[in-house]
Amino acid sequence: MSEVAELFAREFPVWHMVVRGTVVYWFLLLVFRFVLRRDIGSMGVADLLFVVLVADASSNAMQGEYKSIDDGLVLLATLVGWNFALDWLSYRFEPVARFLEPQPEVLIRGGRLNRRALRREMITTDELRGKLREQGVADFSEVRVARLESDGTLSVFKKKSSIKKQNDDGSEDEDRHQPPEAPRPPAQ
Repeated sequence: MSEVAELFAREFPVWHMVVRGTVVYWFLLLVFRFVLRRDIGSMGVADLLFVVLVADASSNAMQGEYKSIDDGLVLLATLVGWNFALDWLSYRFEPVARFLEPQPEVLIRGGRLNRRALRREMITTDELRGKLREQGVADFSEVRVARLESDGTLSVFKKKSSIKKQNDDGSEDEDRHQPPEAPRPPAQ
């Protein structure tokens, strides 16, 4: 057999590679979803898993750890197939979406910390303060609701009385959410 033909000759049956890719994908998905903690600002679990697995499978296929390119391509196709299938299923069926992505977690409500949620998500108050400062919040008392979203981002809704308007001279005035004056029609 020529060397070029050996590159594309399969060492394992296709079903073997599909089963291997499926088992690894589901095992890592469950580990990432239920064991590892969510970090504030991180990408979604399924996205991270897909990137890591595709990188590893591509590396093995390119470096020759598989005896043929076809074995690597079958594994990559399996990973892409599962990723597409789970995206499609989570879009179509709410229970699948709830299973794959954690529900948003309220960390602050009415200026008060939800310490149970912080412990569950393993987020320190210093980490939370840092993320709030990034959004222009100096103190927990300014927050109406802060949620850790399923993708790791922090959504912050400020209390109405804590929103301030900066004047041209740098001083701040309280903005009580008064609607801006409507523009007046030009005089005729």
